[in-house]
Amino acid sequence: MIQISTKNEIEEKMSTGNPVLIYFSGENCSVCKVLKPKIEEEILKNFPKIELFELKTERYKEIASNFSVFSIPTILVFFDSKEFFRKSRNLSVSQFIEELRRPYTLFMD
Repeated sequence: MIQISTKNEIEEKMSTGNPVLIYFSGENCSVCKVLKPKIEEEILKNFPKIELFELKTERYKEIASNFSVFSIPTILVFFDSKEFFRKSRNLSVSQFIEELRRPYTLFMD
C-alpha cells in the first residue's frame, strides 16, 4: 500500500475514475496491523486494478476527518470517484471481498 500524506494526493488519484481503496490505520492499532496484509493480499489477488493507499490517522487527522473517519481501521472503496464501500473495525475479509466483486466486475468490464 502506498502511504498518503496529503488530501491532494487522494483527490488526484480519485479524479482518474480508477478504483481506489484507502485503508485508514494507526500506529498503535493491533487490529490495523493484522488486517492490513490480509486485505492487501486479497485485493491484489482478486482485484488487480484497485489502487491501494494507506493513511495513518494520528498523523493526518484532518484528512481522516474530511472523510468522516473517526475509528480505525476503516476501509473506503471508491469506484468512478464515488464512495461505494465503507467498512470499519470488525470485518470479515472474505465477506468484504465478496461484496466488492460485483461492483468491481461492473466497473472494470
